Amino acid sequence: MTFLLFIGGLIGLVLGAELLVRGASKLALSFGISPLVVGLTIVAFGTSAPEMAVSTSAVLNGQTDIAIGNVVGSNIFNVLFILGLSAMITPLVVNIQLIRQEVPIMIGASLLLLALGLDGRISPLDGVILFALLLAYTVFLIVQSRAQTRSAQDHYAAEIKPAATGGWDAKLPVQLMLIVAGLGLLILGSDWLVSASTIFAKALGVSDLVIGLTIVAAGTSMPEVATSLMAAIKGERDIAVGNVVGSNTFNILGCLGLSGIVSGDVGLVVPAAILNFDIWVMIAVSLACLPVFITGREIARWEGGVFLLYYLAYVTYLILATQRHAALGLFSTTMMSFVIPLTVITLVVMLIKRGTRTDAPT
Repeated sequence: MTFLLFIGGLIGLVLGAELLVRGASKLALSFGISPLVVGLTIVAFGTSAPEMAVSTSAVLNGQTDIAIGNVVGSNIFNVLFILGLSAMITPLVVNIQLIRQEVPIMIGASLLLLALGLDGRISPLDGVILFALLLAYTVFLIVQSRAQTRSAQDHYAAEIKPAATGGWDAKLPVQLMLIVAGLGLLILGSDWLVSASTIFAKALGVSDLVIGLTIVAAGTSMPEVATSLMAAIKGERDIAVGNVVGSNTFNILGCLGLSGIVSGDVGLVVPAAILNFDIWVMIAVSLACLPVFITGREIARWEGGVFLLYYLAYVTYLILATQRHAALGLFSTTMMSFVIPLTVITLVVMLIKRGTRTDAPT
């Protein structure tokens, strides 16, 4: 029954996000809002709706470890697993705007989360700051979008079309019903998922935090998985990358911002394990995007494979640490002494080679 509750929660989250995005997009287009703005706001935020619903629900239920573990774990999962798997399907082209603007913003949001959490909690005021930055970032994207090329605007118009005249979703009551149904499914699905995850944690003898960092994080990232994989398969490789980067920024500013706001006087407690390890992994993963993206402005298949192996290593570490397994020491030493340094050296050499090619006379 717990497993069915968990699966039902996931289905509710994914279906709820789909209905919410569809209803809100059609409603916005009906009021004359451009497809470009709809794509940058409603559709972009819709893929992160499950993370927001689960984190907020967990805070209201007093399970703050799941709330913050879900966001940090989702950001790690998004880069290492989703981009890794997408790149294994086809090398991913990285738009220059991502390198110059979106990735630095994602890194900045990650560092800000670390700074706000150093006192051991995300206070309601911290939540207001994070959420206000999300609103400012959204307004900035909308203003910036006005200067985008006609081809970019045509792309959004092709992807996000108004409801056809006489179509079932063309009427205002239907669009409002889709929004209400989507929100209802998100709320119900998040409640089921959090409840099932708590039962799993107790049955497996692991903490809510580990469940949040792994099972819940992967589950709530299913919309991002579907969006990025389908984009990669269809050849829309820039969308596959942009979806992940934008989602990570939204997770920190939006999900933890709202969670902090509703957390009450105590605030959203940040576990010591997050501060000592997981948040640093999240920051390292964000920083790793820059050299990987810059070298050739694409994520090659072998780089995608490295991402996947690092995610496997991260989950393995969490499992070994939770069980206090005897192999934990050897595993940690191997990763820190050999695997990570070799990866760093490889990235540095690639950056130097790229710089040499750029400086060479033509």
